[in-house]
Amino acid sequence: MNGMRVVRTYGRLCGGVRRWARAVRSGRRDAGMVSAEYAVGLIAAVGFAGVLFQVVTSDVVQSALQSLVAKALHGSF
Repeated sequence: MNGMRVVRTYGRLCGGVRRWARAVRSGRRDAGMVSAEYAVGLIAAVGFAGVLFQVVTSDVVQSALQSLVAKALHGSF
């Protein structure tokens, strides 16, 4: 009798694993959405990089960075 309980428990466990695997596989149907999200993120990152480049290459920021580096190089340690 005890052996039958083990078999039934094993059968229920395997059935649960099969149902879980089917649910995971069915969730992969919209895999194209991931690519679209990466594309939107890439476009946003490129736009942010362009704005950051314009800010860093401006005259005000360049002079501030140059003065900061000059103070660091000529400072006493």
